[in-house]
Amino acid sequence: MHTWHWRTWNELPYLTCSLLEPWPHGFFTQQFWQRSPADLTHVLQPSAQAYRVKQVHGNTVLAPSEVEQTADKDYPPADGLVTEQTDQAVWACSADCTPVLIADAVTGQVAAVHAGWRGTALKIVPQAIARMQAQGSQLQDLRVAMGPAIAGEVYQVSEHVAAEVGSTVVTPGDDPATLLEALRQLPNSPLLDDPEPGRTRLDVRRINALQLEQLGLHPEQTAIAPYCTYQTPDHFFSYRRSREKKAQWSGIVSQAKRA
Repeated sequence: MHTWHWRTWNELPYLTCSLLEPWPHGFFTQQFWQRSPADLTHVLQPSAQAYRVKQVHGNTVLAPSEVEQTADKDYPPADGLVTEQTDQAVWACSADCTPVLIADAVTGQVAAVHAGWRGTALKIVPQAIARMQAQGSQLQDLRVAMGPAIAGEVYQVSEHVAAEVGSTVVTPGDDPATLLEALRQLPNSPLLDDPEPGRTRLDVRRINALQLEQLGLHPEQTAIAPYCTYQTPDHFFSYRRSREKKAQWSGIVSQAKRA
């Protein structure tokens, strides 16, 4: 069983996952608000170079060399970053969406992904893994940690949204009601009941986990943080809770290729 640990830097808390222990990484809290990825990379590994993108709720995944090719004043629009060499730190920010950190135990390369419902509907995490495979990764060597995000039990969405996201893990049909029923029949269903007609509760992290299983990853290769951004106001920003445009960063540093 994978474990999650609270760490501190200058008495400020951040979260790590045992699954990613070989790589400097962290799911940072709101206590680090207004610190940049460059500042936070110094917390993890001072020698590393930090990279970020302008998140747009899509499924574009870039490499640091593609970020460097853009104008200095503008971050490129994307929702995932995959490293190309040692000592590159990649970052994603979130305030209810799922921050996903991926690492390869053989090549040492890593990825950081921002997966909200829109990105999940576009299969952003499988896109990042495809990019890692193009750079030499094998599925069995990957480790995936999903950080704090809004939990399904409090994430109300329309049935249309649930069907759009759910169609990535069950066969889409002409009838949305049939698709939603198929989702409800899944083990540990990503759908939960909502009292309001036409609405449901959606566990986006569970959808991502199902996408990974269908891709061929074993469940033991994935860990999901036991924290909900909406229900943990002491540590995390939540857009659903406060409607403030504030977010926390999550990042991971690439390592040398394993012998």
